[in-house]
Amino acid sequence: MQKLLVTGGAGFIGSNFVHYVMAHTDSFVTVLDKITYAGNVESIKHLPASRFRFVKGDIADAALVDQLVAEHDVVVHYAAESHNDNSLHDPRPFLDTNIIGTYTLIEAARKHDKRFHHISTDEVYGDLELDDPERFNEDTPYNPSSPYSSTKAGSDLLVRAWVRSFGLRATISNCSNNYGPYQHVEKFIPRQITNVIDGIRPKLYGKGENVRDWIHADDHSSAVLAIIDKGVIGDTYLIGADGEKNNLEVVALILQHMGQAPDAYDHVVDRAGHDLRYAIDSSKLRRELGWSPQFSDFESGLEDTIRWYRDNETWWRPQKAATEAKYRQQGQ
Repeated sequence: MQKLLVTGGAGFIGSNFVHYVMAHTDSFVTVLDKITYAGNVESIKHLPASRFRFVKGDIADAALVDQLVAEHDVVVHYAAESHNDNSLHDPRPFLDTNIIGTYTLIEAARKHDKRFHHISTDEVYGDLELDDPERFNEDTPYNPSSPYSSTKAGSDLLVRAWVRSFGLRATISNCSNNYGPYQHVEKFIPRQITNVIDGIRPKLYGKGENVRDWIHADDHSSAVLAIIDKGVIGDTYLIGADGEKNNLEVVALILQHMGQAPDAYDHVVDRAGHDLRYAIDSSKLRRELGWSPQFSDFESGLEDTIRWYRDNETWWRPQKAATEAKYRQQGQ
């Protein structure tokens, strides 16, 4: 039985990965999570104790990390401060977690010679023009534009340097925007879904023209497992599901599938440095590792997500009031 240490496993994409691993493998999983506002132990409750344990702790705690890494075969590093808006208001936690935390983990993985997989984002590449036919690939230069994306870029480069300088057995994946169950209601898609449930009109930054390349969290999880099992050490793989939609299109689809008028939304002031477009070329992952997404149609994945939020109000309701109060203070 392979033993996986999953950092940030109580967060959105981390918890989805844990559920996916439990359903599709016989691995034992330990989750290490600090439980900040974005982590939720309710996301990983009721998993079988024979194959799962939870440890509350900080990835920057060198003694704890060293102990846990020594006990496992693979480290899957999801833990990150990840909200662009928050990084613009207070960058320091992003440096502490995304840079120092990653350094702490790769030092332990190097010491104990453990397989390491680093989860990153397409935001390290900056953005593309709305009419640019190009997409990000593994050779695209880094060009981050926020404290969040710059600290993720820094963590990627640390991993690459440890592979080259110290022989760290690591791979990296940069994924497009995830959606699906267990995502905090501060994020774009769950915020709009839960707003509609509460009778609140969805909010759009600016004109809603910004494009994101959406992927369901289950598809991200299956890709990460493929990279851990078959990926080439030292390589980077981009994960995407050809899900390019602008924010206005996403809101319109949410309204349509929730029985609302197509114009039942409000515009708010655009955020500083808002990237225009992300788009992922995942052909290397598909060609070399034989991966393909289950939710190749964004609309079917969105319907699945809307259904989950309708059916799991007890999970997201405790977050909602505080999240909306914070956005109101910011005029959003």
